[in-house]
Amino acid sequence: MSEKYFTFIVFPGAHGNFRKLQVPRNAAQLVMAFALAVVATLALLANSYAHMLLKVSDYNALRTEREALKTQCHSLEGDVTRTTKELMSLQSLATEVAMAYSFTESGKLRLPADVLMVANRGNASLGGDYNASLYAFNMMKVRPVLASYSPDAASPWREKGYEDPATPSIWPVRGIITAGFGQRLDPFTGEGALHTGVDIASPVGTPIRAAADGILFHAGQNAGYGNEVLIDHGYGFTTRYGHLSTLCVVVGQEVRRGQIIGTVGMTGKATGPHLHYEVLVGGTPVNPLQYMHN
Repeated sequence: MSEKYFTFIVFPGAHGNFRKLQVPRNAAQLVMAFALAVVATLALLANSYAHMLLKVSDYNALRTEREALKTQCHSLEGDVTRTTKELMSLQSLATEVAMAYSFTESGKLRLPADVLMVANRGNASLGGDYNASLYAFNMMKVRPVLASYSPDAASPWREKGYEDPATPSIWPVRGIITAGFGQRLDPFTGEGALHTGVDIASPVGTPIRAAADGILFHAGQNAGYGNEVLIDHGYGFTTRYGHLSTLCVVVGQEVRRGQIIGTVGMTGKATGPHLHYEVLVGGTPVNPLQYMHN
């Protein structure tokens, strides 16, 4: 039996001679099969590449979402930490107020004799409770300051014997307290915020002294605090001194109570020259006035 061929006639041009090309049928079938295999392979590769691109796109989207969630988680952790510190500080302040004004276990206020005496002198039509409460509120703002200036003032902290060198017990600088510890309106934003220390107004360049013995572990810039100094006194006590104009100490230096560590300024976020002074117990800010005895 004669072999079958596929005949291809090629016309090179209008003036050229045509050519006849004979290809065995089996060879043509092999070429066609090979071409189909190549096309199928290319199609499979294209499909795999498309799936890979979709997976990469999904992976990038998931990674972006994970980073966003991670950032949000860190932000929430920071909010929880700040809220916890504020809560502990407010609890400390509430305990101090309760001690100062002798709240009974039932939660009722047992006012001191001097408060009741002044209240009874008020307008009887307003009622003794109103006058006593109003007077107590006003006294809450000034009594700690007066007690801190009095060298013979009775203090629950002195009664516990907290006069060791590691306990902050002196005024770091003498001046007028322009902002106390607790909730207040932020002078820059106008919103309510916890003021974690006391602001003591004093002229620029006034020496600032360490409140107790300790080791200085930070001296430099810190955002809104400007130039600040942090001293670790041990036993959970730390003090912060903010808005300094100059620093007289270096990190790692051992300081003694009363030693000059810097001078008053208004670096950072400050409306005037003053010292921002904090006392932290276990990392939680507490009212410094309860320690400022001398």
